[in-house]
Parts: sequence; C-alpha cells; structure tokens
Amino acid sequence: MNLLFIDGEVVEAAQEVVETAAAQPATGSSWSFWIMIVAMIAIMYFFMWRPESKRRKQMEAFRNGLKKGDKIITAGGIYGTVKEVQPTSLLIEVDSNVTLRIAKEMVVGDPTNGIQQQ
Repeated sequence: MNLLFIDGEVVEAAQEVVETAAAQPATGSSWSFWIMIVAMIAIMYFFMWRPESKRRKQMEAFRNGLKKGDKIITAGGIYGTVKEVQPTSLLIEVDSNVTLRIAKEMVVGDPTNGIQQQ
C-alpha cells in the first residue's frame, strides 16, 4: 500500500480503489451462502437425524413387542427375564424368586439377539 504524506497527514493512495470496491455489492456471495446452509442441513439430516430416528423406532418396536419369557438387559446393566408386561412397566425376574418392576423405557437390549441401544 502506497502512502502519501501531505502537510503532516497520511493519505492512502489506494483510497479510490477501496471506495469503488465497497460501492459494488458482491453478487455471488448470497447464493453461495444459501447453498452452504442447505448443504449443512442435508448433511445433518442424513448423518444425524435420520439414523437416530430409525434407531428410536427400532427400540420402540422392540419394547412394544416384549412378551413373557423374553430375556432383556436394562439401562442399569441388569439381565433378566420378563415375567409380566404392563402398558408402561415390566416385571422381570433377575434371579430365582427375585423380581423387579421397571419402566419399559429402561429396557435397552436383548442379549440373545444382540439388539442393544447405541
């Protein structure tokens, strides 16, 4: 950048170039901005939201399909066998004559089929 010194003041020689560049709007930048936003949303959908939705539906179907005698794993790591199924809870047997009532949402897997929540 060339500087001119006139009467103790600093005057930039490129001031005219800067003013003309600032006066002209950038034409392609608004389209590229929107394309990047749409691309980021599409990437988030295909790599985050869609797989999570599929996993959630699979676990919901697994929990709704539980029946007496199924082996399960709870979120706390307790292995058990389903003794009774209620709409929102399960009665599981974890050892002989030891039963627990748990919420259906706490069932995270089936040790026999390898279905587990990630």
